[in-house]
Amino acid sequence: MSCCGKVQSKCCVQPALSPVQRFCRCQMASTWQRVQSMRQWILENGDKRTDPWLLVYSPMPVAFIFLLYLGVVWAGPKLMKRREPVDLKAVLIVYNFAMVCLSVYMFHEFLVTSLLSNYSYLCQPVDYSTSPLAMRMAKVCWWFFFSKVIELADTVFFILRKKNSQLTFLHVYHHGTMIFNWWAGVKYLAGGQSFFIGLLNTFVHIVMYSYYGLAALGPHMQKYLWWKRYLTSLQLLQFVLLTTHTGYNLFTECDFPDSMNAVVFAYCVSLIALFSNFYYQSYLNRKSKKT
Repeated sequence: MSCCGKVQSKCCVQPALSPVQRFCRCQMASTWQRVQSMRQWILENGDKRTDPWLLVYSPMPVAFIFLLYLGVVWAGPKLMKRREPVDLKAVLIVYNFAMVCLSVYMFHEFLVTSLLSNYSYLCQPVDYSTSPLAMRMAKVCWWFFFSKVIELADTVFFILRKKNSQLTFLHVYHHGTMIFNWWAGVKYLAGGQSFFIGLLNTFVHIVMYSYYGLAALGPHMQKYLWWKRYLTSLQLLQFVLLTTHTGYNLFTECDFPDSMNAVVFAYCVSLIALFSNFYYQSYLNRKSKKT
């Protein structure tokens, strides 16, 4: 066995190199081989039904979108610093109510397809077949993933309107990570109990984008938007339910990857912590300061 293991590289036997140089080159070659092997595994072990779909086969397009997003978050406020806020009233009305329509469609598809497929709300393995119902569930999972890409526009609108106070760690973290979470969901687990995440989240987003759409109509709508506080409570309830759901499956026999359940569990715990802090700072702490 050479110093490179299975990598038969000339770096291992070049007499002009010192032992340390040979070791370093061999390690680099071995590390590169492992990276290539991991890349090949990521590409080739996905769901063959969803691999041909937009943005699914490779993680590179999503990684590029993520890096572009971070660049916009960093550079956007600086570029807008000496500019006037952009009037996006018409755009926001159309965008928010379009997102309501998309969320209604996805909620309907998650709910109806899961009922027609006799899905279990406790443990549901992924159906990797090409049956009509299995493909219907896979397609709505893709739409849910793609909706997370669209939702990055929320951040762009904040920047253009100079609402920089909205660019919190919670906002950027939640928007930036969801595209990766659901890329992995569509790539490897397009269906099964992943549907429960989409079902709850699309319902919350119907309410959330309805609120934003009404708010975009103008100040005269504010008297009808007293329920913003309860929207945050609904978001928190969503994460508590998802944490309970995935936590249950971590300790029961279920033909669904524990690794994915663990990721979802940890992610939801982080969101509970962040949204709880937001709720406290926005409603409880502000109320105590007024008194």
